[in-house]
Amino acid sequence: MCGITGIFNLGGEHASPVTLRNMTDAIAHRGPDGEGFYNDGFIGLGHRRLAIIDLSPAGHQPMVSRDGQVVLIYNGEVYNFQELRAELESLGHQFHSRTDSEVVLNAWVEWGRDCVIRFNGMFAFAVWDKREQSLFLVRDRYGIKPLYYACRGQTFLFGSEQKAILAHPDAKRELDKKALLEYFTFQNIFTDRTLLEGIKILPAATIGRISLGDQTSNSAPHALRLSTYWDYRFREPDHPGDPREYCEELDRLMQQAVSRQLVTDVELGAYLSGGMDSGTLTALAARELPYIKTFTCGFDLSSASGIELGYDERAKAEAMSARFKTEHYEMVLKAGDMERCLPDVARHIEEPRVGQSYPNYYAAKLASKFVKVVLSGAGGDELFGGYPWRYYRATVCNDFEHYIDQYYAFWQRLIDNPYIKQVFAPIWDDVKDVWTRDIFRDVFLNHDNQLDRPEDYINHSLYFEAKTFLHGLFVIEDKLSMAHSLETRVPFMDNDLVDFAMQCPVSLKLNNLAKVVRINENEPGDKQGQFFQKTKDGKQILRDVMCRYIPNDITKAEKQGFSAPDGSWFKGQSIDFVRRRLLNPNARIYDFINQGTVTKLVQQHLNGDENRRLLIWSLLNVEEWLEANI
Repeated sequence: MCGITGIFNLGGEHASPVTLRNMTDAIAHRGPDGEGFYNDGFIGLGHRRLAIIDLSPAGHQPMVSRDGQVVLIYNGEVYNFQELRAELESLGHQFHSRTDSEVVLNAWVEWGRDCVIRFNGMFAFAVWDKREQSLFLVRDRYGIKPLYYACRGQTFLFGSEQKAILAHPDAKRELDKKALLEYFTFQNIFTDRTLLEGIKILPAATIGRISLGDQTSNSAPHALRLSTYWDYRFREPDHPGDPREYCEELDRLMQQAVSRQLVTDVELGAYLSGGMDSGTLTALAARELPYIKTFTCGFDLSSASGIELGYDERAKAEAMSARFKTEHYEMVLKAGDMERCLPDVARHIEEPRVGQSYPNYYAAKLASKFVKVVLSGAGGDELFGGYPWRYYRATVCNDFEHYIDQYYAFWQRLIDNPYIKQVFAPIWDDVKDVWTRDIFRDVFLNHDNQLDRPEDYINHSLYFEAKTFLHGLFVIEDKLSMAHSLETRVPFMDNDLVDFAMQCPVSLKLNNLAKVVRINENEPGDKQGQFFQKTKDGKQILRDVMCRYIPNDITKAEKQGFSAPDGSWFKGQSIDFVRRRLLNPNARIYDFINQGTVTKLVQQHLNGDENRRLLIWSLLNVEEWLEANI
């Protein structure tokens, strides 16, 4: 796991080694174990190394092919690199290290850009091809590892984090107002925009190419040509097999996925939240690694109320730690911890994304004190239907457009459409052409829109959440773990396991689909919301298989996310902090949004009239981001 960055002067001007070093230094936290540079006239590549496999100098980057024509800088892990190495050796390639990086380099030399189809892992890398005079940027299938780029005149810049790009003297710090509107609709950014004008994120499963001499203009803000090499395909099988066969195959694939991702030359641990996904990974890893270290963040609930009284899962985590004989560490977060870490969190995540972020920051900080690699259960919910109360809101629809209306209404997580014009009044002329429903709809451009039955709508929702919500989680997890020089691995995103999950019948994921279909929508009240807000539904096949490894009280438990009791804290112990930051007329955020409207929304939470914890967190985060960046 590493940090990469680079400069490509399209007009042929010399790439400054001093600037390249500054850009690389800006992401030094991603790789404290070494640095490396490649300069060749108009191209400059920088690398920071976090040594995980083959800790020797042989793993130094940038790596150059034997003929000197291909240069690689690489961030990530390809877990099937040993099989690929054997195949490449049979084709005549020689290796001087035990790294997966060298496998990626030789795979590119042998198969060109088609090599990425063979990779099972998480990665973001850049390849300079001297023969073609072309630079290639590549990102993994699921977007686990981020990669950003920008073009300033004739200068093309890229990096694992925006900090690297901003270290270039030509970089600008201007707010992308359209991205701000997008974020405050979805608490996420679905497009390739970031909050910084002109800096884009390379989409997942994408290869970008830019060549010497490519021109840029006002009408073409970048010259990077993009091609997608993979996409999710959630489909109901035409002829479903025996449920018992699905269970046995899932068991095999889970064991295989965890085993693949245990390959490392440094110590590896696991997050253990007390839930099923992290518990399963810990159980399977502990079978191969005795006395594995595990990590849990809990919460002080002394001032919590309502549903938030169940947010602390330390007791369950401790019970599983005892069961699997792990070396267990935990920390307890209090209201003041959010206030304390907010500047660091905003600086590292660079762009706010889904949900809360700071509990992940502290979890990574804890784990990094003991290990360099940690397993995470991210992806289990999105692949196996862990959020049934979401999907059921758009299950019985007339057609695709009706489905979009239903699900879009639910995914306006922060500011609903009726408030948009009021909230963004100060910049409305700049954002009035942004139609967030169209942004939402465009997520499905490459997904089959044949919708004949409730299962098809469920698969549509699974596709949407994998493309957007899960991607946002990955961006956050990467930034906050690498802030502490920690590599996070996600076994649920093993290619074979993902392929299985996408073809698994919906009936094996959700128990209550038939019941939801029978709900009479003409009856008054929020029937779906009331019925499914607290549920033991979802991930049924995963529950059935994982009871072989973890206790039934875990596999049969209600869904519990990793969240702090901020709803209570914001109107209790942190109320003065919220008032000081958000009820301040001089807050930076009110340069872009209407203070009066936002104050009313915030006050609704402080008065206990509405739960707007996500909006308050997002406002705090963006305010901190503005102070640091604009």
